[in-house]
Amino acid sequence: MPDLAPLRSYEHLKLVADPRRLAILQHLMAAPATLTQLGLALGEHPAWIRHHLQRLVEAGLVELVERRRIRGAEERYYRASAGGYLLQELILPQSSGRPVLVFCGSHDLAVDQLAAELAPHLDVLTLPVGSLNGLANLRLGLGHLAGCHLVDPQGEYNQSFVRSLFPDRPVHLITLAHRVQGLMLSAGNPMQVRTIEDLARPGLTFLNRNRGSGTRVWFDRRLTELGVPPSAIKGYERCASTHTACAEAVASGSADVALGLQASAAARGLDFLPLFHERYDLVVPDDQLQAVSPLVDRLNEGTFRRWAESLTGYEMAHAGEEIEL
Repeated sequence: MPDLAPLRSYEHLKLVADPRRLAILQHLMAAPATLTQLGLALGEHPAWIRHHLQRLVEAGLVELVERRRIRGAEERYYRASAGGYLLQELILPQSSGRPVLVFCGSHDLAVDQLAAELAPHLDVLTLPVGSLNGLANLRLGLGHLAGCHLVDPQGEYNQSFVRSLFPDRPVHLITLAHRVQGLMLSAGNPMQVRTIEDLARPGLTFLNRNRGSGTRVWFDRRLTELGVPPSAIKGYERCASTHTACAEAVASGSADVALGLQASAAARGLDFLPLFHERYDLVVPDDQLQAVSPLVDRLNEGTFRRWAESLTGYEMAHAGEEIEL
């Protein structure tokens, strides 16, 4: 089975950004070919092909695989070094003395505050793609650290998911906080929502979290346990990527109920029905520990902890503790 190879350097990206070289590469992914065959397929002179092909060979994207003697002349056959290529590269700002960290994964209010506090000395760029996608991005090298709150069927938070995705790469799992999640409701709970089953009632509009988020993983498993079909919930397919966006939707009236953090509901003056208590962890590969150390150090400072403790539903007693994998 042909391999799919990542393109991780700017040189590779620049090469395939040229449509002529990309066309050559795509032909050689399908089957080996000579300069003459490529020229006929692309309608170009072999000398033109040779120039661009050599660039691809030098970059390691194309390789010489066979030499044949045909009527006294040597024909060289080339092929792509992989069956396909995945474009992935972080493009970060360059600033002397001001490093940049990319945080990917689950949205968290305390992470937002850490980023704000570090802003004078360190830029923290956040990508709220959910716990599962955050771990996947980290595995692909598209971030420096990730945040997750994934519970497995045995009730264990995060360890099994991290072990599965990083079996050959040492990482640290560091607790950020314990948090309360539940249903965010309009002030006064006018729809009289008391249980998750109530979400299937006619006339009630729900706002869901994005696929891959820890909140969505918990919610989908709970619906299965309760026997509530997602199709019965109006708004199940409508999603938001942050707890803040969910709270704002309920506060504005565009949704009657959403699932998210108690702290986000309290910040918008919403009613709240608690459903579960969870542990939220930071995942840091060993080779990124030094880069991430300013954030971890700030996490352990009393000023930050006191601020986080002021968030409704947050507990910081175990913040900064490392979880054994």
